[in-house]
Formats: sequence, C-alpha cells, structure tokens
Amino acid sequence: MWALEGIAQMPRNTGSYDTAYELFEEAAGITAGADDRRGHAWALRGLSDVVSVRDGDTGRALRLLSEAERTCRRMELSSALAYNHKMRGNVLYRAGRWAEARGLYEQALAEFRGMNEPRGEALARLGLAKSLAQLGRDRAETAAELADLAGTLERLGPRHAREMVARAREEFGIPGAADGTEAVR
Repeated sequence: MWALEGIAQMPRNTGSYDTAYELFEEAAGITAGADDRRGHAWALRGLSDVVSVRDGDTGRALRLLSEAERTCRRMELSSALAYNHKMRGNVLYRAGRWAEARGLYEQALAEFRGMNEPRGEALARLGLAKSLAQLGRDRAETAAELADLAGTLERLGPRHAREMVARAREEFGIPGAADGTEAVR
C-alpha cells in the first residue's frame, strides 16, 4: 500500500491526475479494508490533492482532509497531521483563499519546525511565501524568500519541489536567481 501511494505521487507530479487518482483510490480501498488507519489518512491526503488540482472541488478536498485529520489526531500522527495542514493550505491557495491558506501554512511550518522536518518546513515556507505574495507582500521580499527556498530545496534534493519554486517565481514574474534555477514552463 505504501508503495502504491508512492507510485501514485509520480503521475500526480507529472500531471497525470486520472492515473494518480485511481492509484490513491486503490490505496484508500486497501487501507480501509485492512483497517490501516495511518495508511488510509495518507491515501485520503493524496486523493484530496488530486480532487483539488484536477477537479477544482475545494469542498470535497477539504472533507477528505478533515476525515484524514481526525485519524491523525486519534493516532497522534504529528508528521501526517502537519502534512495534512500543509495540504489544506494548498487546497485553499488553489481556491484563491489566500488568507486562510496563509494561516494553515504558518501552522504547518511551526509543526514541521517543532519536529525538525526540513522537507515539510521548506514546502510550508513555499506555500506561505506564495500566499503572502498574493496578499500583497513586497515583491523583493518574495524574490528573496524564493531564492532562499531554491537553495534549501537544492540541498534537500526533491526535484519536484525545486520545480514548484520555479513555478512560483514564474507565477509572480520573478526571474530565476543567480543560483541558475530557471523557471519551469
């Protein structure tokens, strides 16, 4: 099941949302049948992401995340809960609800810092930077934050996350920094 969720993330990251949805849905079914509540919470988070990005269905995505959050809280899964909050921020950001997204990114950032989770911290910082930019943050501050994040993510290594920074630069009209990172088209 965990391998299936990891495999589902690959088509999700390349824009093959239907395939990703099918794989996350299969993982959710397997975990529900096996009473694997932790795995089920992660599968629901994946489904919510696809439902948000592919379908634009904010309400359904938030309901899936709420169901997953209840499990995370019952089982005291702090890392999964922090990623859930970050994903809730992503869903709200996509819906143009930037102030609400900012609050969730701030919450997730504090949670990730509290558990020393650098990848989650960097992803929450990215969401927060984008939300603040949408809410009128100074362009130079946004550019500086994105440049710092590009360097951080380069050290951490997740290619997809670095591409997310590049897309954020493109979204806000900020050229690639001196580190050579180019905007992904």
